[in-house]
Amino acid sequence: MFELIQSGGWLMVPILACSVLALAICLERLWTLRVSRIAPPGLLAQIWGQVRDGELTLEQMQAIKASSALGRILVAGLNNARFGRDVMKDSIEEAASHVVHELERFLNPLGTIAAITPLLGLLGTVIGMIKVFTEIMVQGTGNANVLAGGISEALITTAAGLSVAIPALIFHRYFQRRVDSLVVTMEQESIKLIEAMHGEREVDYD
Repeated sequence: MFELIQSGGWLMVPILACSVLALAICLERLWTLRVSRIAPPGLLAQIWGQVRDGELTLEQMQAIKASSALGRILVAGLNNARFGRDVMKDSIEEAASHVVHELERFLNPLGTIAAITPLLGLLGTVIGMIKVFTEIMVQGTGNANVLAGGISEALITTAAGLSVAIPALIFHRYFQRRVDSLVVTMEQESIKLIEAMHGEREVDYD
């Protein structure tokens, strides 16, 4: 493996660095963007049951806020429910904007890695072919080892760049879709809370 990396030339260093960074981002996002951690099922029903029974204390609200992203949004709305529907909605939207920003954390770098690693591989290809043609001009086509080394460098960097870019692109699209799905879920739960607090609907909390 080391010989393969070494034969790829110095451009293998940034490609490998990109692969390590992409792996770290993917693992972190897989752990962070869990439904149970962002929008736990049944949280709204639990909160509404406590509100309806008059059992929701300040300490419980702080615990709910710290437990999940959805809890943070719902508590922001509850804190301002007494000021009217519009103020409650605005406070929820403000909290949601911060939550969405956190959910999308590291996705831009992952997308950048997916975009630049094929270019790094292509650059390695160009450099390798330049070496091949330079050696052809100097030595002719008689030295097969030198020619093979340049072509090998070109092919290895291209393959390495694509090997990093393809999984990075797949996970980037996957995480974007998961964030969109979580945002829709939190938006629906927030609307239910607003309507329930202002007597426009009932939440089934049994």
